Amino acid sequence: MKLTSLALAFVVLASPLMAQNVKIGIAAEPYPPFASPDAAGNWVGWEVDIIKAVCTAAELTCAITPTAWDGIIPALTAGQIDAIMASMSITDERLKAIDFSNKYYNTPAVIIGPKGVEMAPTPEGLAGKIIGVQVSTIHEAYVNKHFAATAAEIKTYQTQDEANQDLAAGRIDATQADSIAMDAFLATEAGAACCELKGPVADDPQVLGLGIGVGLRKGDPLKDKFNAAIDKIRADGTYDAITAKYFASSIYGG
Repeated sequence: MKLTSLALAFVVLASPLMAQNVKIGIAAEPYPPFASPDAAGNWVGWEVDIIKAVCTAAELTCAITPTAWDGIIPALTAGQIDAIMASMSITDERLKAIDFSNKYYNTPAVIIGPKGVEMAPTPEGLAGKIIGVQVSTIHEAYVNKHFAATAAEIKTYQTQDEANQDLAAGRIDATQADSIAMDAFLATEAGAACCELKGPVADDPQVLGLGIGVGLRKGDPLKDKFNAAIDKIRADGTYDAITAKYFASSIYGG
């Protein structure tokens, strides 16, 4: 994907004038309805709106900075970005390298597959199947832990969109991803034509994590600012107002 505008930071202005400048890393590929470029190349979506609201509440001047997903944690620890807001799950493995804010949403992981094909989202139901997942995600970790022993193959992709395309083309039998992202794919012409939800996978908090948080460098005082800002937008109704623009119900989770 080569869109000149993706290399440009989308600036979110906040007051006061001397507000701290913060580079917010998001994945460089579209991930609707959370973050994707519109026809003009501007990043839009639920998570983009949440970034703007959080930065305003925290009195930070934020620049959205698209970053390759498989290098987004190294970019954070190397100081190329200051925070990650890219639907990144809070997991024990990631907590070894970075800190997280409190969660700002939490949705289940699901399996989708071809229409009319009986396929339970279990090791037995996926036995002998080719399962596609995005590389360096909780979903790759989950399928390797729970499905690799029975699956014919675990195939990895740089983006979820590539996995979706291969599923639609019949090159894989199933894919696992976040339920909201899969709802968005199934609502497209290609997704509606080929595929259907097979159901949520069994929960595994150790792998799937405890929700989505802001990724931060170890010990960074920005953590307190992000936590306070998340609390503020949830308390004043901003969070719910943004969510209502994209979803029929809350995605904050339990």
